[in-house]
Amino acid sequence: MPVTSPTARIKPSGGATATFATRWIRQSAAIITVHGELDAATAPEFATYAIRHTFHTRRLVVDLSGVEFFGTAGLAALEDLDSKCRANRVAWGLTSCAVVDRLLRIGQAAFPRYPTVSNALTELGAKVARSLQLVPQPR
Repeated sequence: MPVTSPTARIKPSGGATATFATRWIRQSAAIITVHGELDAATAPEFATYAIRHTFHTRRLVVDLSGVEFFGTAGLAALEDLDSKCRANRVAWGLTSCAVVDRLLRIGQAAFPRYPTVSNALTELGAKVARSLQLVPQPR
């Protein structure tokens, strides 16, 4: 099985209609941009692609603003990503669009959402900085 770099642009196999790309902001932040449809055909590959990044960054933003269709498999992929980010102590969040918001609202998903990628990077940077602060030892 070939290994793909976490920075590679991916078009899922089988004629699926989604693309994933990663942009790195410094070494501690990655932005994954998704375009097309996150459905039963593409969501597993998206989950694998996104989860790979949790081993290489402290901050991860998933930009779903270019998603045209978002099915329950996409929701499951985000749940898997959320779990892996928690396990690897990666601060993460997503930007959204109407089709994604609708399913997240119906599913009552509580993923960290931000209005823009820039806002997400700022807020996640502050979150990481707070988690790295040293706590003084009592004397």
